[in-house]
Amino acid sequence: MTMKHLARLAALTLALSTGASAADKFDDKFRQLDELLPTPSATRSASGAPGHAYWQQRADYKLRATLDEGKRAITGAGTITYHNNSPDTLSYLWVQLDQNMFRGDSDNRSISTIPSRDAWQKGGAEGVKFDAIRFAFESRNFEGGFQLKSVKGSDGRPLQHVVNKTMMRVDLPQPLKPGQRFSFALEWRFNIPEASVLGRRMGFERFDKEDKNDLFEIAQWFPRMAAYYDIAGWQNKQYLGDGEFTLEFGDYDVEITVPSDHIVASTGELQNPGEVLTSAQRERLAKARTATKPVIIVTQLEAEAAEKRRATGMKTWRFRAKNVRDFAFASSRKFIWDAQGMKSGDTTVMAMSYYPKEGNPLWEKYSTQAIVHTIEQYSKYSFDYPYPTAISVNGPIGGMEYPMISFNGPRPTKDKKTGAVTYSKSTKYGLISVIIHEVGHNYYPMIVNSDERQWTWMDEGLNSFLQFLAEEAWEENYPARRGEPRDITDYMRSKNQTPIMTNSESVLQRGPNAYGKPATALNVLRETVLGRELFDFAFKEYGRRWKFKRPTPADLFRTMEDASGTDLDWFWRGWFYTTDAVDVSVDGISEYTISSQNPETEKAWRRKLRAAEPTSLTDQRNKGMPRRVDAHPELKDFYNEHDDFTVTNADRNKFNESQDKLEDWEKALLGSGKHLYLVDFSNVGGLVTPLVLEITLASGKKYIERIPAEVWRYSPLKITKLIVTDEPMTGLSQDPFWETADINVDNNAWPRKLIPSRLELFKTERGGNDMMKDFNAPLKKPDAAPKAAQ
Repeated sequence: MTMKHLARLAALTLALSTGASAADKFDDKFRQLDELLPTPSATRSASGAPGHAYWQQRADYKLRATLDEGKRAITGAGTITYHNNSPDTLSYLWVQLDQNMFRGDSDNRSISTIPSRDAWQKGGAEGVKFDAIRFAFESRNFEGGFQLKSVKGSDGRPLQHVVNKTMMRVDLPQPLKPGQRFSFALEWRFNIPEASVLGRRMGFERFDKEDKNDLFEIAQWFPRMAAYYDIAGWQNKQYLGDGEFTLEFGDYDVEITVPSDHIVASTGELQNPGEVLTSAQRERLAKARTATKPVIIVTQLEAEAAEKRRATGMKTWRFRAKNVRDFAFASSRKFIWDAQGMKSGDTTVMAMSYYPKEGNPLWEKYSTQAIVHTIEQYSKYSFDYPYPTAISVNGPIGGMEYPMISFNGPRPTKDKKTGAVTYSKSTKYGLISVIIHEVGHNYYPMIVNSDERQWTWMDEGLNSFLQFLAEEAWEENYPARRGEPRDITDYMRSKNQTPIMTNSESVLQRGPNAYGKPATALNVLRETVLGRELFDFAFKEYGRRWKFKRPTPADLFRTMEDASGTDLDWFWRGWFYTTDAVDVSVDGISEYTISSQNPETEKAWRRKLRAAEPTSLTDQRNKGMPRRVDAHPELKDFYNEHDDFTVTNADRNKFNESQDKLEDWEKALLGSGKHLYLVDFSNVGGLVTPLVLEITLASGKKYIERIPAEVWRYSPLKITKLIVTDEPMTGLSQDPFWETADINVDNNAWPRKLIPSRLELFKTERGGNDMMKDFNAPLKKPDAAPKAAQ
């Protein structure tokens, strides 16, 4: 290779990266997101921070609730004080009536569909499940939803109001100007849905076969103020079921009246322990504040005794919570209760678990420990936990979060015959994971208060990412389900997708889309794109900026770029706004070495190449045949003694003359002995990504070369990259650690690697569909007679 050729090679990455045809339409994967993001304003700055004129509304609540255990109903009353901190004058308020989703005529019920006609018509495992048909029948008969008794102003006069399904408009007697507040009172009741039949995010659980008691997990139990904010105005999108909640911060003063032998777990701090706990329980609770492991507050023996006695009186539990966006509680006489105090910054936090005996031994061993671990880990990457309590409750809801309290489902199983209680590996780690996830939601969205009704991923995705980090810190080889890039590839190659940036009610494959993919994206951003130091600083800055405020996706994107000093528009565009996947193919490699221009070296090298060529079939078969020149040696001359690679004096003179014209650095470059490789890459999946190359040399040495994603900026489909090595390359692998979520690793290596698999062999089955045999089969008695339809 001449110096002229070498100069051309220096520009090959640029020149050959334009490998796509000129006729192809250029898709700039690195164009800025300005066309998609809202224009920065006085309320939200271009840096991603709240602007100098940022504002948000506030709603304070004074509430009373009574649990009618026999009727499985809640009766409630209370006062809402709404603070208009906006620059706008409001003539009406919107209130969320999310409990109305349980009405038989709700949109949630009306718009529900089956997966497909094929699923409906097929029988067995692929057909329609019992639960689905049960739900369809019961939802028509259940008298769900709020029954509003009154809506009155502070003067006691009725307020004009209009109920629109899960929303209610309250018309104000006077316009509410900026800086003013308005108080109004409500009375209501509703029937509590059975969680396993109709419930979603709340409900009751029967223990008819055990002790005839119920366990209640109560949420969306009072009319809640809808959010009004600078980007959306009133967020009055109907509650259809998937899009969760968008709420305002405020202070809560709540009285909860329940049967006197019930234990209540709740958002906030208990204000009257002397009225609802025994002296022994109060002493245990005080001891738990400084304990280094969980302390039992209500023992299993006490809970079992309560199950049998079933008190007839009532008690009122009083709780207060400051600066929270919602309020939930759980109540049952079945509850065992343990607690452990911990420090998070300057706050003493009581980590507490409530569970029936059916949760043991799993819950007493892991629940509160998992709460403590969650707060420790999440605080590293966000901010100190600011609330006085963090609670995990075992009940019928598999996993749901509210301020300071979460509902979590996994339990051991009891063998019907032997009575032995065991739990599977998936149950154990499922419990730890769901507690980490739901307690972690206190950070996102209970404090970093994103609009869940609009963007599921903003809390679920960020929380799933932090859950993955916390799981990694629990134990080595923790069986995490989301976060590792390799775990999202099946979804990324699937067809039925929507971009992450899709409204909550329109998302397809909700779990992978809103939980797994954004969690993976953030992990890729942390490990591969930015590195841990830059990422952790930027992510923590996002939490610091937006705690107790309402961020949008643009605020997250802009903060991460602002605090990391990195343009990430290509990353947000590809991962969040498209369904493209990472699939980089190593298409080919060409090897070059730098010509020394010395004829002694170069002609010997070319002779060696010629000798390495395969002998033609004709020459193989003619080997040893009589030749004329062998019989008549006088026919041989100079050219029979010298081949095409003989060095002549003319070659030597030309070389010496050229060397005299070179500078020392040019001579050194010619003699460097470097090996040059042109590597062709294709972006098959469409999602641009950094290249992570593992290069193997002839000596066996391996090293990693990391190339930023900007290598694709001029040609997002095909590029050619120049790789320079000190010795011959024998292998190259793209993404050797599976860190980019590449959906097809079969095309990642040169030379191509064999992919091991298994071929299953089966015997040919004969005699199937033998009706005569089936007819004569002995009839088995059922274990128990089926119950008659109710």
